[in-house]
Amino acid sequence: MKSLQRISIVGGCGHVGLPLGIVLASKAGLQVDLLDIDPVKVDLVNSGTMPFMERGADELLREVAGKSLKATLDPQCINSADTVITVVGTPVDRHLNPTVGDVYRSIDALLDHMQDGALLVLRSTVYPGVTKLVYERLRKLNRRILLAFCPERIAEGNAVEELIKLPQIVSGFEPDATAAASRLFGLIAPSLIELTPPEAELAKLFTNAWRYANFAISNQFYMLAQSRGLDFYRIHDAVTRDYPRMRSFAKAGFAAGPCLLKDTLQLAAFSQNNFFLGHAAMLINEGLPMFLVEQLRPHDLANKRVAILGMGFKAESDDKRDSLSYKLKKLLEVEALEVLCTDPYVPDSNLVPLEMAIRKADIVIVGAPHAVYRELEIPAEKIVIDPWNFFPARELASVAQ
Repeated sequence: MKSLQRISIVGGCGHVGLPLGIVLASKAGLQVDLLDIDPVKVDLVNSGTMPFMERGADELLREVAGKSLKATLDPQCINSADTVITVVGTPVDRHLNPTVGDVYRSIDALLDHMQDGALLVLRSTVYPGVTKLVYERLRKLNRRILLAFCPERIAEGNAVEELIKLPQIVSGFEPDATAAASRLFGLIAPSLIELTPPEAELAKLFTNAWRYANFAISNQFYMLAQSRGLDFYRIHDAVTRDYPRMRSFAKAGFAAGPCLLKDTLQLAAFSQNNFFLGHAAMLINEGLPMFLVEQLRPHDLANKRVAILGMGFKAESDDKRDSLSYKLKKLLEVEALEVLCTDPYVPDSNLVPLEMAIRKADIVIVGAPHAVYRELEIPAEKIVIDPWNFFPARELASVAQ
């Protein structure tokens, strides 16, 4: 295989592909093409404008856009690529099993354009065993394509920073594929960790399921304390302050987004539904919005207006995919007089200005603790539900009693 020169990223204008493309394009000697199906995002990227929030990406994109980085709708960019990285998620059916036909069609579409000797990198989370299916498909078609699975492990919003600070897992069924992937990611990652593809697939799922379960523990403890009129965060402070064995005790709050629940579900399916810890975590985390509603029922909820501050799935994000704030909104719409939702970043025409939400609401719930809310003054007569402890002076204990 000739030395890496041209890279095509399929799904390249999204939250995974674009930061990776920007970072790679900042390296001398690399030309990166971002293949996408969204013409709006393609135009934005080519103009040097980020289509979503990503810390540190705006300036770096302006430096490489139109030079070593180009977004395109034309799959012909794959024809001359030394490396093709696909960040398009592997499809699963309603039973969370891989839809092999869709996998084959997706890969075949790439192979129609890829040159022999090129490297194909699967970057998104896949159901365990999918990498082997793709490898066997390549062999059946007698294509001389090097296949690697190199899962992304960055936190959305911090990708540009973490891509160059965190170790990168690389895997392949053949030494040449692993070596090619190592050369590629060795250009940006501080260190590499080599696994077999099955190990790498589980490593990614374990990472997200562990985080999801960790948040579930805190959310379960939060609900236990608050349901008895006790302040969870006084207890949290007591058991974590200067006590190293409790460093991993997370704060409570919505555990959501496009990865944590999905990957926990995939791991549950892979275990033939014997992943009891994962099932419990799903019930707890997905049940937190209902718990908050139940806590409010004694306060004549049917005659109260409720404001939800922050509709992104996490703080400092404009991404609303699988946001539990929207699940909370649906629950409240059944029981409250009116639900007012606001967010400074999320694009949603149904949102209202922050000032209006605070003024009209009787109850204020912190959905996503954006930093812009930090100095917000909420009138003392309003009930504040704050599972994140974003406003420490306002105690949920007084609401639960």
